[in-house]
Amino acid sequence: MALTRKELLAGGAAAAAGAALAGCGERDGGGTKTAAEPGRAASAAAAPEDLSTWAGVRRELPLDPRLRHFAAFLLAPHPRPVHEAIEAHRRGLDADPEGYLRGAGARVDVAGAASRYLGARGRDVAITTSTTMGLAILYRGLKLGPRDEILSTVHDFFSTDEALRLSGARVRRVALYATDAPASASPDAIASRISEAIGARTRAVALTWVHSSTGVKLPMDAIAQVVREAGERRGRRIMLCVDAVHALAAEDVTLSNGAQAAHIDFLAAGCHKWLMGPRGTGILWGAPDAWAEAPRPLIPSFADGSFGAWLDGRPPATQPPGPAMTPGGFQAYEHRWALPAAFAFHERIGKARVTARIHALAGRLKSGLAETRGVRLVTPREPGLSAGIVCADIAGVDPGRAVRALAAERISASVTPYAERHVRFGCGLAVDEDDVDAAVAAVARIARHG
Repeated sequence: MALTRKELLAGGAAAAAGAALAGCGERDGGGTKTAAEPGRAASAAAAPEDLSTWAGVRRELPLDPRLRHFAAFLLAPHPRPVHEAIEAHRRGLDADPEGYLRGAGARVDVAGAASRYLGARGRDVAITTSTTMGLAILYRGLKLGPRDEILSTVHDFFSTDEALRLSGARVRRVALYATDAPASASPDAIASRISEAIGARTRAVALTWVHSSTGVKLPMDAIAQVVREAGERRGRRIMLCVDAVHALAAEDVTLSNGAQAAHIDFLAAGCHKWLMGPRGTGILWGAPDAWAEAPRPLIPSFADGSFGAWLDGRPPATQPPGPAMTPGGFQAYEHRWALPAAFAFHERIGKARVTARIHALAGRLKSGLAETRGVRLVTPREPGLSAGIVCADIAGVDPGRAVRALAAERISASVTPYAERHVRFGCGLAVDEDDVDAAVAAVARIARHG
């Protein structure tokens, strides 16, 4: 039987479903994880999930136990429930591609799972493949007049800078803190610089919540307030657009309440970093009243209001913004459909508990590095100005050489991919207190020997 239109659309629209099939894998005699039939219970040989302790959480991550994983936030490992969901969907698609796709609409709604985690509405969530895709769709689609400008910063990653350039918009950038002294940044100064930089032509403010270049976390509450007030003074809405890739799941991001939640207009994030979701998944969220102003869809959607209208030879119908902004085309469905398993995994641990854990580990690492001779802490020690990323410099030691020296001690760290380079650690759920203390001790040895 051929796929009907609605069945095809169920596989491609923002509401494309993914069963969070916990416990659908098993291990072979050699300890290698293999996939079982979709929906089948986990093998009795597999240890039951226990997320009540951090050691139990780490057992769900298939990490090499010989390494200390401070770079695992970059492209995260798939926790066991996510891996098993991916494998279940892969088996289903391989066994009966058309039939399994036809049944997609009966499974868990991916946008719905994301919206529950964010405290938002499913209709306002578009599903993407990455932060980069979300930012490109957002900035290319903003409705700007010929004299309008976007205010951004000098601290953003390539994806934001390039998405803004490719959008063709007029862009102006401002420094929010001294680039040679990020650790001395202050919330009031950051908010003031944004307030002072907003001009008569400013239509949108493009920011990154947590800077991967320095580990600085922007005080989004205060920023949202000054952006809103600036818009009120000028009698026009100024849209606050946020790259939240290093905030999502490192911070307790909830969009239904709170000062910043009430005034962020658009938020883009990949889900394969701190959330530890399937690789190649992401979200783009817009506030209900912001979608009305921007953006316009960039990539054709398979949602019924567009694809279905084309099939019927009628003009595209008005449809919810999330599905409309979700790129169409056939996807890596097994990964997309497994995304609810990642949200559910974090919810079972507890969002606030995860954030507190990451802050505690980062605080421990910052304290240790700050007290180490020959080491300059780049990231602010204040929890309100930092999240899970910790950056540092070692006197007389190139960051790349430092990272190689750490690797020789089985400590996996990274170098910030910016012109201004630092040694970078990610204090996610892949590490513990022993790892932090070992990293501090290793950095101290590198600093002593140069």
